[in-house]
Amino acid sequence: MIKRLLLRLSIACIALCALIDAKAQNINWAKDGNSYYQNIGGEIVSITLPKNDRKTVISRGLLTPAGKNDAITVRSFQLSDDGSKALIYTNSKKVWRYDTRGDYWLADLTSNKITQIGKDRPASSLMFAKLSPDGSKVAYVSKHNLYVENIDGTGAKALTTDGTDRMINGTFDWVYEEEFDCRDGFRWSPDGKSIAYWQLDATKIKNFLMINNTDSIYPYTIPVEYPKVGENPSACKVGVVDIATAKTNWLNVPGDNIQHYIPRMQWVPNSNDIILQQLNREQNESIVFICNASTGSAKAVYTEKAKAWIDAQDEWKWLNDNKEFTIVSDKDGWNHLYRINLDGKKETLVTKGNYDVIDVKLIDVKNNMVYFLASPTNATQKYLFKTKLDGKGKLEQVTPSVLPGTHNYDISPNAAFARHSYNSSLVEPITEWMNFTTGNPFTMDGSITTQLAKQAATKNKVEFFKVTTEDGIEMDGWMKKPDNFNPDKKYPVVFYVYGEPASATALDTYGAGRNRLYAGDMAKDGYIYISMDNRGAPLPKGSVWRKSIYKNIGVINVRDQAMAAKKLLATHAFMDKDRVAVWGWSGGGSSTLNLMFQYPEIYKTGIAIAAVGNQLTYDNVYQERYMGTPFPSKEAYVKGSPITYAKNLKGNLLYIHGTGDDNVHYQNAEMLINELIKNGKVFQLMSYPNRTHSISEGEGTGKHLSLTYTKFLKENCPPGAR
Repeated sequence: MIKRLLLRLSIACIALCALIDAKAQNINWAKDGNSYYQNIGGEIVSITLPKNDRKTVISRGLLTPAGKNDAITVRSFQLSDDGSKALIYTNSKKVWRYDTRGDYWLADLTSNKITQIGKDRPASSLMFAKLSPDGSKVAYVSKHNLYVENIDGTGAKALTTDGTDRMINGTFDWVYEEEFDCRDGFRWSPDGKSIAYWQLDATKIKNFLMINNTDSIYPYTIPVEYPKVGENPSACKVGVVDIATAKTNWLNVPGDNIQHYIPRMQWVPNSNDIILQQLNREQNESIVFICNASTGSAKAVYTEKAKAWIDAQDEWKWLNDNKEFTIVSDKDGWNHLYRINLDGKKETLVTKGNYDVIDVKLIDVKNNMVYFLASPTNATQKYLFKTKLDGKGKLEQVTPSVLPGTHNYDISPNAAFARHSYNSSLVEPITEWMNFTTGNPFTMDGSITTQLAKQAATKNKVEFFKVTTEDGIEMDGWMKKPDNFNPDKKYPVVFYVYGEPASATALDTYGAGRNRLYAGDMAKDGYIYISMDNRGAPLPKGSVWRKSIYKNIGVINVRDQAMAAKKLLATHAFMDKDRVAVWGWSGGGSSTLNLMFQYPEIYKTGIAIAAVGNQLTYDNVYQERYMGTPFPSKEAYVKGSPITYAKNLKGNLLYIHGTGDDNVHYQNAEMLINELIKNGKVFQLMSYPNRTHSISEGEGTGKHLSLTYTKFLKENCPPGAR
């Protein structure tokens, strides 16, 4: 469930936030950092800053293959270091969540020719094609095997031949992709003579069989290799294949390769060494190894243990002539950046203080500076900060404090320019280009002054608040009151929940207070709409806050939400205790069920979408990370699962699930239905045939889901003042 915002949470509430983040990321910077490349009108253009001078680098003419009338459609592209060649990705197809397989073409700007790469492979079967460091070859994955060929399309050669549906070379199985965010599974060596790659042996992973009843007269099953809680994961190892001989040398990483994960791996720059992170099965011990690519020997240079879980590392950055690398760890109670010596004998804390580093945006070695997102005083917001890279500096805020809300930055490699995006609950997403040295903007996709003026004039603003529960837990939340609100009246309250460690909901972002799943305007119709973040939400409040949910999903998060709701209802006379609804998607659907079942005296109506009804049915990587392995006891899983409490249902429940959900299986719905039937509990069910976790496929699906949601809410939690 890592970073699966569109699928885990309300599509309506989160889609915009994902779009906002995308605005400030993934710029295709030129190597010098003074320009960047962009696909404009089907051509690849170089844009030089700060004047935005444009130059066509690859024209539609060059992108038109010989004998064809139309240019290929550019899905994405990468240029060689010298800018003389470009690898073009097109005709993409989806693999689970993302379009990661397709066709590749090599555009040679010197000879003005374009050549298809892997032309003898099946259409749209190539994955993660990459130019060699010297720009002479291209490597790619097709059908779970690794290939290499010359940039003119000749000399194609298989580097692995044992790939099958379940023996996976150079990419990953379902659960590695879903929970570790692993997709691209190979890396060119710095000298271009070899490639390091992951191999996952999923041959012993059991299939979960989904059934398709609608696309033919006779139904058929759709198998998904899916390791559930308590089941062994795929065996994982890393090999280094020699380009000339196609011989693989396997790294001798200590530890059983089934009971350990390797979520991160890359080459040490300008060397024959590989750095990788190994996590144990329970994901509470992390070891960083330096491995010799020739001998396969592995040396542990950094080890970390925790009572709860340890996250997979971001990409390591290299310092001090590659003698040091960076890690991010919350081992001192806060998420901080460290420098680690390659020999493992010294570590330096770079960021210091009672605050969390949310995301490292740039390490500027030349100027001894690191830039990162943080928010020491308001966990609902996000700003850019900087400090000295040697750990001897003070924390400095870069983002102007006059712009409260959520900020993101994509900074050029030379720290000369940056694209800055800004939004808040009241300010629509704005993007500006900055001279990063002076901090002054020079172009803008919208006026901040105009937006702030709108903010000042906005009526019925989203209100951010803090509430302290009877357990002494302070939670952040937002509230959108009805239009023409009258404090002497009583209004129905709708709570939007998520509640698990994958995401937060009560953030100061554009879209807060809006429910796009609702067919209409909740504020106009007379609803109070609220969302709050419980302990365990991934907020910059320190590791104690985030990891208190360990082995307590379905218990501590649910109690926090219920006690906060109880406090609000007791202290706000305008909230109608008889009209209280709650809803959520995926983990939020699970929270909704638990709230309805465990606290029926508070919540009268609930809408649970794509919920995990039984935690023992979910995948092992996610659930075991946050709940511990179910060995020797499954007690925590049972205690946190909604089906355990289904017998307590008293209110109005609508349960919604797609039968083609490969993530949270429809099995959860049927297990829950059985419990409700057994205990004589009447409820409403809406199944969407063959729809996945997003319930977005098929003509009319989105509109139908919205109408179903809205009709049930209005009928069981009527809107308007009383």
